[in-house]
Amino acid sequence: MECDIESLPVGLRYNLLLGAIVPRPIGVIGTMNQAGQHNLAPFSFFNAVSSQPMVLMFCPVTRADGSDNDSLTNAKPVAEGGMGCFSVNLATESNIERVVACSADLPYGESEFEHSGLTPRLCTRIRAPYLAESPIHFECETIEVKRFAPGMPFSGNAVFGRVVHVRVDDELMHPRFHIDPAKLGVVARMGGEEYTRTRDRFVMSRPARVSKA
Repeated sequence: MECDIESLPVGLRYNLLLGAIVPRPIGVIGTMNQAGQHNLAPFSFFNAVSSQPMVLMFCPVTRADGSDNDSLTNAKPVAEGGMGCFSVNLATESNIERVVACSADLPYGESEFEHSGLTPRLCTRIRAPYLAESPIHFECETIEVKRFAPGMPFSGNAVFGRVVHVRVDDELMHPRFHIDPAKLGVVARMGGEEYTRTRDRFVMSRPARVSKA
């Protein structure tokens, strides 16, 4: 099948991406609004993009009327009316059901922490909550928001944040800051309503550097 993307409705493009780009890590994003109210939401359009500087990215979608969703409203730069920061937490086997509950469409300012029974803690360096039930959290200062179709319904946006502080459960850490994947127990997103665990792993060495003659 050949697909002309411009002729596909947005919903079908979304289905295609969700089914093809798998598994996707889940970033659970903690933010705070100007009134000090907490927000928590999972995003599977999420990843690390740089180690120097350390930068993470998540991609909130605008609402049906083209307005910013709650996470984007809170995390966007201060100059744009936001708090300019966010925390990144992990979805794990032990918290995934409550994390998914945070995707409920609650009124702005109503806490997903309270709705899901999860626990907020205040970050060390930024004005945002982190998820106590996450074994790792990253505190990020927003660098910029890239808007791909400003004001359009269901349009994509990429929020880039520079990591300024990290908390890691002691039991996860190996020498040289390697993380024990078995103890971490993260969950990833597949297509539709499917998720996957990361228990099936294998080791493969990278090829040696090939010197030119």
